[in-house]
Amino acid sequence: MLQRFCLAIAPAIALFAMGTSLVEAKPKPISQGEQIPPLEIAALKSVDLSPYINSYADLVYQNYRDSHKQAIVMQQAIAQFLARPNASTHRAAQEAWIMARQSYLQTEAFRFYEGPIDFVDPDTGEEGPEGRINAWPMNEAFIDYVRGKANAGLINNPEFAVSIEEILENDQVTDEADVTTGWHAIEFLLWGQDFNDRGPGQRSFQDFIANQGNNNRRRQYLTLVTEQLVNDLAFLEREWKPNANNYRARFVKRDPKAALGDIFTALATLSAFEMASERMAVALDSGSQEDEHSCFSDTTYQDFVFNAKGIKNVYLGDYGPYYGRGFDELVAQVDPVLNQQIILALSNTEVAIDNIHRPFDRVLASPTGSSEREDVEMAITAFEDQAELFQKLGGVLGIDVEILAE
Repeated sequence: MLQRFCLAIAPAIALFAMGTSLVEAKPKPISQGEQIPPLEIAALKSVDLSPYINSYADLVYQNYRDSHKQAIVMQQAIAQFLARPNASTHRAAQEAWIMARQSYLQTEAFRFYEGPIDFVDPDTGEEGPEGRINAWPMNEAFIDYVRGKANAGLINNPEFAVSIEEILENDQVTDEADVTTGWHAIEFLLWGQDFNDRGPGQRSFQDFIANQGNNNRRRQYLTLVTEQLVNDLAFLEREWKPNANNYRARFVKRDPKAALGDIFTALATLSAFEMASERMAVALDSGSQEDEHSCFSDTTYQDFVFNAKGIKNVYLGDYGPYYGRGFDELVAQVDPVLNQQIILALSNTEVAIDNIHRPFDRVLASPTGSSEREDVEMAITAFEDQAELFQKLGGVLGIDVEILAE
């Protein structure tokens, strides 16, 4: 499931600090047909890959566990907001959503290989929860009122029973944009539409005061989709929990080279297809806020930062307080020059993202050829460069590393 988001970070919230030291050199472009010396592949045969695979699984578990915990904090803030709807509790719920997103965005480095997040059962066609969690772009009028359509959406349809069963049954049935659940459904309910290129949506807390108009239905809808998100994240945490009969147990017992291929396919695909193309280039080409990943809250810049961080976490084996055996140690044994190129590319991407103007919708409103747009184009190139290096690494390690397009 592709996802686009149109978020803009609230000015009063300090979300994160980015390193701003410039990196002088850029990685040399790699030819797709470049031959890898056989000695490099042979060197891998003497390396035990199990510690790297297990360390990766630990990192995934820690990240999903944090995402689940932070979603619970958001759920509690939303419950407090609904118990006492006012400007202060509304703002607290919005801030909790922004903070909870940070750990989840880093988990997107674990997509694209039919793990628990995005599996497809070949017999039943059942899909993993990714589409329920983070689907985009979103037709917000399918959920609630929008400008010029006061009675739009499931919330304002008296024939629609507001229950989680009905919400799920109506999710993306005839149109992928008819999203009913996940981060962006919650985001829209908390912020409303964003018509301001200098700030987020301006939905009033009064939309959630009980016993007025369709507010009770809106309150119930927000409660249910928040609970569904928490449950889906709990499922992902369980599937990667150590010492359990779950996906992780099967993953660490796989052919380690096949597992490596999936891991680096995920990093290359998130870099080149999802970030460079879908989330940056598409929005830049259209100039529309609707193509922002997190448009309602104006936090799209946060999406760029933490998606990039998730990729770097995997390569270095470093996630917050957790520090394991990174793939940089493995690559340094086989091809130390390539290892340094990848580390440099990851730093270049951080620098390029740091140069992007905030909020992102101001970039989209800028004219063709503006410096704001050029900065985003530099970030697109940086993501593409690191994806190319991940593909080169596939040749060095003798594994298949693809850039998938969904």
